[in-house]
Amino acid sequence: MPRDRRPARSIRVLLAEDQGMMRGALALLLGLEPDIEVVAQVGAGDAIVDAALVHRPDVALLDIELPGMSGLDAAAVLREEAPGCRVLILTTFGRPGYLRRAMEAGAAGFLVKDGPVEELAEAIRRVLTGETVVDPALAAAALSAGPSPLTSRECDVLKASADGATAADIAARLHLSESTVRNYLSAAIGKTGTRNRTEALREARRQGWL
Repeated sequence: MPRDRRPARSIRVLLAEDQGMMRGALALLLGLEPDIEVVAQVGAGDAIVDAALVHRPDVALLDIELPGMSGLDAAAVLREEAPGCRVLILTTFGRPGYLRRAMEAGAAGFLVKDGPVEELAEAIRRVLTGETVVDPALAAAALSAGPSPLTSRECDVLKASADGATAADIAARLHLSESTVRNYLSAAIGKTGTRNRTEALREARRQGWL
């Protein structure tokens, strides 16, 4: 629809996606909707909050895996810094753990990227009216999977081990003792049913617990 036939007040959308081609395509397609205007585009998670405070979007459309800060962490910050902005998570990774974390962070919706743009546009409209919009198959999977068995500290230690850091390195980084780090790693390995911390990290990420 031509710009001069847009409604007087379009839905203002902030788009966070680290892949430039995908970001540009989404912005272009959403911009064709008569009632949606993409007012800001960012490629890194740590740029989301500043962009939201400057452009005052109605809806923030966030990917999860972004450089600088994850979309899930950014959603939690937006809840505090820009409470009038509704958050819709759009990701390639439809993992039950991610859905639970998104809802805990205050997201109003969670969709995977393989749907049509018309469905995404309708989800944007719906979350703005106060609805919660979640991919039905993912919602069912999340209910059957249950909550993450890992504590926040176990998650911290697993994430800190991602670069091959030693127990001493992790202890220094997180201000813990080495024995405490080893206990957390051991617990995480046991809870994920894996054989070592590398496998535990991989499994926790696959489930969306990290």
